[in-house]
Amino acid sequence: MHKSLTGIIVSYRRGPRTQNPKECLLRFQGVDSVSEAGRLIGRKVAWPVKKRKCRGKIVRLHGKKGLVRARFRKGVSGQALGSFIEVIG
Repeated sequence: MHKSLTGIIVSYRRGPRTQNPKECLLRFQGVDSVSEAGRLIGRKVAWPVKKRKCRGKIVRLHGKKGLVRARFRKGVSGQALGSFIEVIG
């Protein structure tokens, strides 16, 4: 994998009537398959990239196209959707 891997926060984890701001769906560039995304499980992520205010951990895969689910300590704000995220560990 890359040394400094950056991705995009795609959405919150959602249901038909609820959304969970502590869990987000992430898409990383160059990660298009389940096998590549599976290597990211257990790694830590931070948003925003420079300040590292909100930290989380990649906990599982989401779907078959390389998306992953990350759980954060605090809820991620709405401004984070569509912004960049960085793998830090």
